[in-house]
Amino acid sequence: MAERELPASASTWLMLQIPLGTVWGEEAAFRAALAAVAGRVYGVAGGRLLQALAFGLSHIADARATGEPVLPTVLATGGAGWIFGWLADHSGSLAAPMLAHLAINESAAAAALIIQRRSGASRP
Repeated sequence: MAERELPASASTWLMLQIPLGTVWGEEAAFRAALAAVAGRVYGVAGGRLLQALAFGLSHIADARATGEPVLPTVLATGGAGWIFGWLADHSGSLAAPMLAHLAINESAAAAALIIQRRSGASRP
């Protein structure tokens, strides 16, 4: 985390890019759209599994771009996608998975910012 290049504006990243660009976009695409269509075709469990798999696979480019191992990234994000799908199914709303997703992403972003500031890593 100390060596990763972070966005130039921490406030824009935390208040706009993560909530709207990442969380809202991914939850709308994977939990609302894909899970709904896949659920009609494959049933609730099959739909949840398909959207979780697609969610995990969608993070391959991110793993490669940051030098993270691809398989663990796909498995971890796929597992998170399954949990987000479960939350959506059991709450009947996108609010629960959106809040969980937001909490995870914001926590990771805050950790990266703190680590870089403590390590003295230069930021634009």
